[in-house]
Amino acid sequence: MEKLPEPLSAQDKSSFAYLTIRDRLPVILSRVADTVYRKKVAIKDSHGEDATHELKFIAGCISKLRNELQTNKAVIPLKDNASDTEVWNASIAAETDKEGQEPKWFVSPWLYVECYMYRRIMEAINQCKVLHELDPFEEQKMKAFTGSEEAIEVLLHYLKDITEKIEAATEEDKDEYFTEFLQIALWGNRCDLSISASQENSQTESILDQLHHLESNILINDTKQVLHCLKSNTRDRNIDIVLDNAGFELITDLCLAEILLACGWADCIRMHGKAMPWFVSDVTARDFQWTLDSLCKSSRPAMAYFGRQWSQRLENSSWKLTCEDFWTTPYDFAEMKTHASSLYESFRDTKIIFFKGDLNYRKLLGDLNWNPTTPFEVTLRGFHPAPLCALRACKADLIAGLAPGQKETVEKQDKKWMINGNWSVISFCGKSNQ
Repeated sequence: MEKLPEPLSAQDKSSFAYLTIRDRLPVILSRVADTVYRKKVAIKDSHGEDATHELKFIAGCISKLRNELQTNKAVIPLKDNASDTEVWNASIAAETDKEGQEPKWFVSPWLYVECYMYRRIMEAINQCKVLHELDPFEEQKMKAFTGSEEAIEVLLHYLKDITEKIEAATEEDKDEYFTEFLQIALWGNRCDLSISASQENSQTESILDQLHHLESNILINDTKQVLHCLKSNTRDRNIDIVLDNAGFELITDLCLAEILLACGWADCIRMHGKAMPWFVSDVTARDFQWTLDSLCKSSRPAMAYFGRQWSQRLENSSWKLTCEDFWTTPYDFAEMKTHASSLYESFRDTKIIFFKGDLNYRKLLGDLNWNPTTPFEVTLRGFHPAPLCALRACKADLIAGLAPGQKETVEKQDKKWMINGNWSVISFCGKSNQ
């Protein structure tokens, strides 16, 4: 087997990974500490004095973690008793053996230490008796949703019009509707609080008005292959979506799920969220339910309509949501078969898996420093439980599947094209080990 590229790490001080760990991650930790401090009065009123002591404990843990990060200390084992603690500690031991030294913030693979930081935040919360369900990113996620309500209403009004006439639609019409909502879900991925260091990042304009302008920024567009997969496989009636961010992006993913059902290409959409607060804005089960509840309570007609519709979909199981531990472990997806075999096997009866967002893309590629022209299928390193499609706005300095010369052409237009979220890919791999 050909030798794999090196993992992306922070050793190169000009790299995006280095700047992320040096600048963005400490800011995120500071904002977590600030959020905890600001909750002090409200939590004391609702939970009592013990909760105040736990807030101080969490703040102290965050301060210690921030110091470890900034001074390039060794990654240390977890001390909580969560369901994934042993998995994480085994991985830390394995990283030590593999590198011949302890894993450290500015030396070890970027993806590994970035995931470890979020897991350490949750370690502090997991050790609390009263506040063990605290989500330190909840306020930011809620603001990202409420700040996008006007754009959400416009989008859902349009979706309602489409679904009301889809029964009479031709196959060509359905292809067009799907293509449009696939791109809506694609560009919804730009709203990412971990990239903006948890700064305000709502969708304030109608995404429908932007699609035509943005289409030329899709560097790889495998929509035709995706459509062929959806329509040619009449046996499997499940479709999976591995979610990314809450807020406006989640709404775009739910729109995509609705169109897939409306077109008659699936009976059940299985969605996958995170088992804990993760990368600031990633969707948890609580975020998912809060979103549906907020839609139901909205005074905006299209939002209220789909709040009821989508709540019913969960009740009748045409939608399902699961939050497996694997998505918040340090392992990339090529390791799923080994470390989460039941999850891997669960994809055997799916028509296609949609992987949303930058983190999922990085885990598909192993966060390795691939030559940009390496075929997407090669970078998956054998991860083919079913046909899959990555929908990703580019926010990290890795990519695969570009045509020769394409990287150089884009760089002339936009020097920050790999990290600013203004460029994207719809990358499909149809191979499966079934």
